[in-house]
This record gives sequence, C-alpha cells and structure tokens, in this order.
Amino acid sequence: MQPCERAGDVVAFDEALDHPGFADRVLVEQAAADGHDRTWTYRQIRSARDQVLATLAGLDLDPGTRVGLAAENSPEWVVADQALLHSDLVEVPVPTAFSAEQAESLIGHCAVCLVDPAGARRLREWGLAERIPHLLVGLDGGPAEVAAVPGAGDRITKVIHTSGTTGTPKGVMIRRSGLRAVIGSLRTLVAPGTFRRYVSLVPLSLLIEQIAGVYLPMAEGGRVVLLPPEVPLLGTRGSTAREVLDELWRARPSATVLPPALVALLAEQVRDGTLPLRAAGEETPFLMTGGAPVSPDALTLLLNAGLPVHEGYGLSENTSVVTWNPPGALRPGTAGPPLPHCEVRLSDEGELLVRSSSLLAGYVGEDPTSRAVDDQGWLHTGDRARIDDAGYVTVEGRMKNVIITSHGRNVSPEFVEGRMRSLTGVREAVVFGDGLEHLVALVLVDPADPGLPAELEDQARAAFSDTDLPDRFLPRADTAEFRSAYFTVTGRPRRDLLWSDVVLPALSHAEPITRH
Repeated sequence: MQPCERAGDVVAFDEALDHPGFADRVLVEQAAADGHDRTWTYRQIRSARDQVLATLAGLDLDPGTRVGLAAENSPEWVVADQALLHSDLVEVPVPTAFSAEQAESLIGHCAVCLVDPAGARRLREWGLAERIPHLLVGLDGGPAEVAAVPGAGDRITKVIHTSGTTGTPKGVMIRRSGLRAVIGSLRTLVAPGTFRRYVSLVPLSLLIEQIAGVYLPMAEGGRVVLLPPEVPLLGTRGSTAREVLDELWRARPSATVLPPALVALLAEQVRDGTLPLRAAGEETPFLMTGGAPVSPDALTLLLNAGLPVHEGYGLSENTSVVTWNPPGALRPGTAGPPLPHCEVRLSDEGELLVRSSSLLAGYVGEDPTSRAVDDQGWLHTGDRARIDDAGYVTVEGRMKNVIITSHGRNVSPEFVEGRMRSLTGVREAVVFGDGLEHLVALVLVDPADPGLPAELEDQARAAFSDTDLPDRFLPRADTAEFRSAYFTVTGRPRRDLLWSDVVLPALSHAEPITRH
C-alpha cells in the first residue's frame, strides 16, 4: 500500500483559516430546501473566529479551562471549533441530541459554553441556561486581530464523549498531536482533492465527523456542505436514512462518511434498481463507513456496482481512525490495515491491541468500559479481532458482548447484526441469546409498516450459518422515541435496557423457542 503523491496547496488542519490562498474560497455551504443555498468563505469564518477569540480573551480564563460547544451542524459550530483550536482552552463538544443528564455530565464543569441558536435553545430545554454561562457565536465577525496559538505544544485540545455502561458518557482527552497524526496518515492515503466537497450527514460533535468533515477538507482549501436545517441528521430525532440519502445525492459530494444503516440502504437500492442515476460524467463520490459491522455482501455488491465503500475501524481513545481500507485495495468484510502511524496486534485471548502516537491522554469520568494502556504502550480495545497475512484487521465484536447459548455455542452479536442490516426491510437489528437455546433478533422496521418484513426469515436462512441464524424475530417500529430511549447518540444499542424492557417481556408471553 503506497501513499498517494500530494499536489497543490495543502496546510495543517489548524492553519487553514490563516492561509492567504484560501481566503476567498467557500468553507461552509448550508443547503436550503428552496435552492437558495448560503455560503461562508474562509475569510468570513476567520473574521468570526477572531471575534470569538477576542471575547474569550476578555473572560481571562486560565489555560486548560474547559469550554463547552453546544451547536447543530452550522457555520457557527465551525467558527466556535476553530476559535477553541486557536486558544489554550479545552473544547468539550456536546451532542444536542443528548438528554439533560448527559449534557450536564459533559458541560456541568465547563467555565462557559459556546452556542449557536439551536444550542441556546437546547440549553434552555435542558434546564441549564441559568446555570451555565454561555456565549452566542455570531457570523458577522469584527475588527479584532487576535494572536492565535495553533501550535501551543502537545496539549489536550478536546474532551470527546464516548459511551459507557450507563447513560452518562465519559470523556476522552484528545491531544493536538493526536489529531495531527490521524489527519496526516489519512491524507497520505487519498488522492489530492478527495475532500474538496464533503457532505456532512451526522452530528459534528462526533470526532470522526470533525476529522473527515471539517479538518480534512480545510487542509486542502475544500468546503463542508451541511444539510438543510430542517433535515434531521442521522442518529437524531426524526431522522430517516432514506431522506438523508436523497439529500446526499442532491448535494453532489466528493466525499462523505456513511453510517452502516445508509450503506445497507444503498445496497438495497442497488438490488432493487432504485438507486438514482448520476449525471453522465459525474464522478463517483469517495464513500467511507465505520462505527459498526457492515455486511460484506452489501459492500461487495456496492463495489461491483461501481460504488466502493471504504470501511474502517476506530475509537475515540485513538483519536478516531485506527485501520482503514485504502483506495484501490479494498477487502470487503475487513476494516483494513492500520494507518501509517498505528501498530496493531492480538493478545493471547484475541483482543485487538493498538499502539500509536494518537492515543488518548486519559479520561474524564472513568467507568468499567475505560480502556487500559499497558506499560508497553498498547491500548487494550476490548474488541475481538483477526489479522490476516496482509495486515488487514477484521473486528468480530466486543469481548464482553459474546453470546453463549444454553448449548454452549459462542456467537458475536455484532457480526449477526451487521448482516441483518443488509436484509430487505431491516433498518436495525439487536441480537440476544445468552442462556437461550437459540438466538432472538429485535428488528427495527418502517413505522408505516411495523410488521415483520416479507420473506425476512427466508433471507436470514440464506445469509447465516445454522449457528448464527436467529430463531425468532421481534419487529418494532423504528421511531425517534424508541431510538432515543434504547440507543446511544452514537447509535449503539443499550442492550440491558432492550432486554429488560422489550425482549424479555415479549419472550415471556410467547411459546418456547424451537428451531424450525
């Protein structure tokens, strides 16, 4: 795997606003339903950034003070993020989809919180507006000239939320050098101009979206395209993969990160012939995915249809990406080889270990899911994996999530769930089976047709071995309320709650499970 040759203007991700060659280029484009899209240039975003920096300087905050950032995907989010990167403060991004308890756990100890209009509204809804000082970020800029400090040593620059064992997230402390290491590695593996027009589909509070959706485009003077404000981002209340996919094609991306649910929908559209035809001569966007297992069959189908999707694996503890399928060398079903700055190996128990220059600086609010770094510098990820002779990693699931049936069979729920998502009519699946004779799959389906999708059991029998085949499928309508109650903001199922509230009651009132 050889790095691509670089060409043209390329700068460090945290120096792009100050690059004179980028000043009049568009940095942020906000799509609008009426077709009158709005744009902001690098010069305009820089001016607004300097205004925020001047305001923060007037607060006389000590270096290392935590500052919250509660905003939707908006130009104000980019302004606030760039201001905090150019200060000696620590940024704490807060998903606006969080509950009040979750939000307070992240920003309750922040000295101040930067907000856009949507973020200010959420502070009020959370009941935190009177308790946490906040500043509304403007876009008009001002005359302030601020001495920025983009290279302020190898300091902690962000605290990124990640899911724990309870509803309260823990924070991962991210170093500036870690961001530079990950971004630098990714840039060596793609052709120049790949990220010149990135379309953002998920919240910018997620670290991977900050890296892929803002920093990689900025490094080469590109732009980030935001969905219309009225279109919910994937993973937030009211979002649907189909609506977001329609907006994606309208936005004409050069690159984007697709959540696994969107990959499954793309594959479904290829199978049934409903994938929108692109205009003659229009380039194929550079598509990436990760965060949860994706069906190898779906990835192969898309690859053969001329829509390669580059699957990767990462975690906040490594400042996001660890491994990635590079262009021209895809192996569907794997998460690719490690990035140039990363090393990987397996423990005797098959746990994936990672060592790199982008590992976390520690946690804020540790819990039992915190990953340990041993005395040799290896991060213990908690994920089971395989590594082939070419160095490609296949992640098989969480060590602690292994299902052991009453017959003593070990099953990875993530593997089964990844394949289930590729079946027609399945939006999401969560598999259970500890202590049961056979597996049970909770299946989220279209709320307009909340029954079991036609021929689902026949599709499942064709897709799975006898060991991995669920014996019973429990359909539930895929509503925003259900997602909010039983999935984290990053889309991970709350397995214990789903078992106690949904699956167990359903099984208690059903006939014993038998294999058909």
